[in-house]
Amino acid sequence: MLDIGRGSGEGAISLEASIKTCSRTKQWNAALRLLREGVRIGVQLAQSHYVATVSACRKSGHWQYALSLLYEMWKAKLEHTVVSCSAGISACGKGEQWQPALALLTEMREAKLEPDVTSYNAGISACEKGEQWQPALALLSEMWKAKLGPDLMSYSAGISACGKGEQWQRAQALLSEMREVKLKPDVIFSYSAGISACEKGEQWQRALALLSEMREAKLEPDGISSTIAGISACRKCAQWQRALVLLCEMREAKLEPNVTSATALASVRARRASSGSRRSRC
Repeated sequence: MLDIGRGSGEGAISLEASIKTCSRTKQWNAALRLLREGVRIGVQLAQSHYVATVSACRKSGHWQYALSLLYEMWKAKLEHTVVSCSAGISACGKGEQWQPALALLTEMREAKLEPDVTSYNAGISACEKGEQWQPALALLSEMWKAKLGPDLMSYSAGISACGKGEQWQRAQALLSEMREVKLKPDVIFSYSAGISACEKGEQWQRALALLSEMREAKLEPDGISSTIAGISACRKCAQWQRALVLLCEMREAKLEPNVTSATALASVRARRASSGSRRSRC
C-alpha cells in the first residue's frame, strides 16, 4: 500500500506523483482510489491532485467521473483551471457526450475562464464524435472571434463532423480555408475526412480530385481509409472502372484490403463479369 502520510506535505507530493503515474498508464480506477484514500486520511488536496485524476478519467473516456471530480473541486473551493476544464471536455468527447462538453465550455466562460485552443479542440472533437456538424462549425467561428487561430486538429475535426453530417460542401470549404490560412492539410485527418465527406455526399469526382491532390503534394494515402472512401464514392455513383483502378493501385502499393475493400473488390469484379468485360489482373 502506498505510504502517502496523514496530512503531511510529503504525503501530498507522493499522492500527486502516484496519481500522475496512474494517469500515464491509463489506470483511472487506481487514480480515483488514491484520491479517495487521500481524502479519507486527511491529505491536503490541491488543484493538481484533482486535475491529474480528471486527466486519468479523460484518457479512459470516463466522462461521468471527470465531471463529478470537477464538481468536487468546486465544493472544496478549489478554483477550476483551463487545464482541468479542458480535460473534462475531452473526457466528454471520448465518451461521445457532446452536450455536456458544450455545457462545460459555457461554464468556463461564465467563470471568466477563457477557453484556449486545447479547450476548443476538445469541444469540436466532442461534436465530431456526436455527429454534430453545426455546433462544430460554431466553435470554429468562435475561435476566430476570440483571436485563437484554429490549428490542424481544429479543422480536421470540423471536416470530419461535416462528413458525418453529409455536408460535403462545408467540408470542402474548410479544406480550402486551411490552405488560405497556410495550414497544410495532412493525410490521416484532413484529407481522409474530406474524402469521406465526398463519399457520403456521392461526389466521386471531388473524392478522386482530393486523392490526386494528395499525390501532387507528395502525400501518400494513409494506407487504406482514404483510398477506400474514394472507392466507395465511385461505387455509389456506378463508376466501376474508376473503382477498379483504385483497387489495382492498392494492390500495387502492397496494401492488403480489409473487409470493406474486399467487399468493394467483389462488387467490382461481379459488375465487370456481368458486363462481359475482360478479367482484371487485380
